[in-house]
Amino acid sequence: MAVASISAAEDPSTRLDVLRLREQIDRMQRRTARVEALPVPEPLSRLFPDGGLRPGASYALPPRETGLLLALLGEVSRTGAWCAVVGVPELSVEAAEGHGVDLSRLALLPSPGVRWLQAASAAAEVFPLVAVRPPSRPGTTEVARLEARLRDRGAALLALGGWPGADAEVATADPEWHGIGQGHGLISARALTVSLTGRRVPRPRRTRVLLPGPTGHIENLPAATIGARPALSAVAS
Repeated sequence: MAVASISAAEDPSTRLDVLRLREQIDRMQRRTARVEALPVPEPLSRLFPDGGLRPGASYALPPRETGLLLALLGEVSRTGAWCAVVGVPELSVEAAEGHGVDLSRLALLPSPGVRWLQAASAAAEVFPLVAVRPPSRPGTTEVARLEARLRDRGAALLALGGWPGADAEVATADPEWHGIGQGHGLISARALTVSLTGRRVPRPRRTRVLLPGPTGHIENLPAATIGARPALSAVAS
């Protein structure tokens, strides 16, 4: 099944599209029981207090870390759950599939415009996991309204670029590309430090992973092997 794409420029059409998707999803899966946590890739599970994404919670991600976003979406979609991505028009379907996202369980609302918050709220009624890139900082009332919807429906939110009052913030640091030899060669992997802080994790939890690894997916960092490879560190411009 091809990835679903929704136009959310106008509220009435968005509502109709969401209702159609809800009917379709209800035929494919039943959300009658609340899960304790949505799964995350094994290399990241130690960061999360519940071992995964807690239903009803919001998570702030770095604005440009679409690889991390796709890794999280991939793990959830592989379990049979649906995901929605709101306001990320440059998201590559090919890249999503490369990170293991089940495209038949993915809905894209690429350009919701000024109604991005309404689109995200409508998606939270249907999808267990909703990702959004806010074009501007939402107000306190708007945030409270969406988070109430998340708690009511048992959905988790991934916000690229930050989210006021997020339950947890996931950050990345110290990127290091592997596979570059003496000025040439093929890039085989990127080592990255991923950390999480939040209400339930006041002291940062950190882990070093390959994102992506040689397979294209997120992998644990084999220190003895990767440490011996020539690496190219990212240089800030």
